[in-house]
Amino acid sequence: MLGQLFVSLAKPPYVAARQAVTGALFERRYGVTTAGARSREELGFSDEDYNRYLPAGLTSLRRILRKSEVGPDDVFADLGSGMGRVVLQAALAYPFRRVVGVELSTELHEIATGNLERNRDRLRVRDVTLVHADVLDFAIPDDLTVVFLYNPFFGEVFRTVVDRLLESVDRAPRELRVIYGNPVEEEVLRATGRFQEVRRLRGMRPGREWSRSNSFRLYQVLPAGAGSR
Repeated sequence: MLGQLFVSLAKPPYVAARQAVTGALFERRYGVTTAGARSREELGFSDEDYNRYLPAGLTSLRRILRKSEVGPDDVFADLGSGMGRVVLQAALAYPFRRVVGVELSTELHEIATGNLERNRDRLRVRDVTLVHADVLDFAIPDDLTVVFLYNPFFGEVFRTVVDRLLESVDRAPRELRVIYGNPVEEEVLRATGRFQEVRRLRGMRPGREWSRSNSFRLYQVLPAGAGSR
């Protein structure tokens, strides 16, 4: 907790000001609430494998995933979707066939639901669903092609989700990309031999840990047998 506070206080003033202005404009334009942090304690998470809530930066998705790389057959899921910021961005700006958000917290899910309903008529994607569930109880759709993770969980939960993504691809072979922000469990992906890094969005904060917390990776999932351990 002290480390998180230190990072927040040490954030360069111009970065904090830019993020505040960008966030305020987004929230005013769409009449939503997506900013602010919630601790694990505030959210009632007793399992330490689940992270606190901190929304992804408003430019992160469009910087790591180009619109030209998404087609009408692509399906997007944000696992740990919080207040729905990234779900909204995906549904507003990209030509996905379907967009899904999965969130464990009742409070965050209810806020996201209100945000979504206020913008239904503005969305480019008509099929958008918010699921209130533990990610371990969520069945990975076999047509899923883009997964977004902003460091929502760690440890055994993360490893289980990775295994289920690979099982889904093996069951229904297809192109699957994974966007991973603040990639603290990146070694888990590398250990499988099946996640090939396609693009890297570097953090803009000083220091290795701060830079990682604001960085994103885009991975392509390789077919079984194509990778190397």
